[in-house]
Amino acid sequence: MGITPGVLHLNEGHSGFVVLEAILNRMQEEGVNFDAAVPDVSREVIFTTHTPVPAGHDRFNSDLIEEHLGPLRERLGLSRDRLMDMGRENPGNKDEDFCMTVLGLRVARRANAVSALHGEVSRAMWKGLSGKPEDRVPIGHITNGVHVPSWLAPQMSRLYDRHLGAAWQQHSAEARIWEGIENVDDGELWETHLSLKLQLLEFVRARAMKQAEIRDDSSEERTRLGNVLSPDALTIGFARRFATYKRANLILADIEKLASMVNDPKRPVQFVFAGKAHPLDEPGKKVLQQIAQMMRDSQFADKFVFVEDYDINVGRHFVQGVDVWLNNPRRPLEASGTSGQKVVLNGGLNLSVLDGWWAEAYDGRNGFAIGTGRTHSNMNVHDTRDGEDLYRVLREEVIPLYYQRDRDGLPRGWIKLMKRTIRTLGWRFNADRMVMDYTLKCYVPAAGGTSSDMSAIL
Repeated sequence: MGITPGVLHLNEGHSGFVVLEAILNRMQEEGVNFDAAVPDVSREVIFTTHTPVPAGHDRFNSDLIEEHLGPLRERLGLSRDRLMDMGRENPGNKDEDFCMTVLGLRVARRANAVSALHGEVSRAMWKGLSGKPEDRVPIGHITNGVHVPSWLAPQMSRLYDRHLGAAWQQHSAEARIWEGIENVDDGELWETHLSLKLQLLEFVRARAMKQAEIRDDSSEERTRLGNVLSPDALTIGFARRFATYKRANLILADIEKLASMVNDPKRPVQFVFAGKAHPLDEPGKKVLQQIAQMMRDSQFADKFVFVEDYDINVGRHFVQGVDVWLNNPRRPLEASGTSGQKVVLNGGLNLSVLDGWWAEAYDGRNGFAIGTGRTHSNMNVHDTRDGEDLYRVLREEVIPLYYQRDRDGLPRGWIKLMKRTIRTLGWRFNADRMVMDYTLKCYVPAAGGTSSDMSAIL
């Protein structure tokens, strides 16, 4: 939840309660009842929905709502049923629980999703609240962006200083600023990337050795882990929550093909993984264990490393040093995703399902797409298709381009994609652009009480 003077910015979770407090304050300040206060407060409320996954939309039964909100409900002058109906998709259905997202959407004048595709998904999900056709449900979108200084490697920052201008960060949301990347010498950009890649591999080796020490592995095993991964091999990274819909194990769909890929003596591929599963997510933990066990398989032991204790520091090393960022959620469950945006800033290329931000970012020449965006009602068929597409793109596009070198040893085609990625996506998917969008499309209209393209859902 963010707060701008005169504006409440809500999202899923308990922040919906904040608006009930705001309504109570308005009632007390103006001496009006609940029904009169709601429209005044609603004009100043923005609601951002962040996920289509059901687990992201909390639901509580009436006894739990009464236990925690009973005193506030009484001060608002509402009956138990009236308050419950504010959080029900179907008011009057006493068998339905209270949903925080429904409350947020009911009291917000403006609502938005976090990518263009997520906007489409959200309008379909919540069309019942507005009673309007799906394409007229007033939920817009503002695509997420990442904070550049937090995720940009110092080496890349210095390169940008030299070629984009010393004040480029103050103008990072302007497309023209990023055009200078095309003038960077290919060798300079590639050497900068290789230095970050080596930094990542050294970090991963150190962490792997530390993990082995904690497990009390043999000295031979620790020595082996200190030499895993090659700076010359195509390095693919995956680091995020191990929620099952993110399908961290999709790359394991065909073990024989995977073994052939990673052990190719001329064009080897290696993988670095990191992440955590929710403590109560047993399926997610099993996926994590499946990935971690690859380190103990003799076919993959030196080409597959899982880094434990995932945190911001681990994530920063990964997004700054990988050649390719793997992202294969089950479309359309990835609302936006931002890890791949961090990779863009550091010269890495995305290999992703056309979901979330990548569905609007990919243009055919700035990275790689898994599939064409098609889905299937049968989850097993859906996953099988995506697994086949993942292997095909790796075999036919990613690996050949990475290993296509000129007489100077430079992958000119790959570097061309790196430059186009930075130039076309760097300005679009950063926090400066995102904040400007929220300011112009949400905060200013809300503070001024004017309408916008994200008008009241009810």
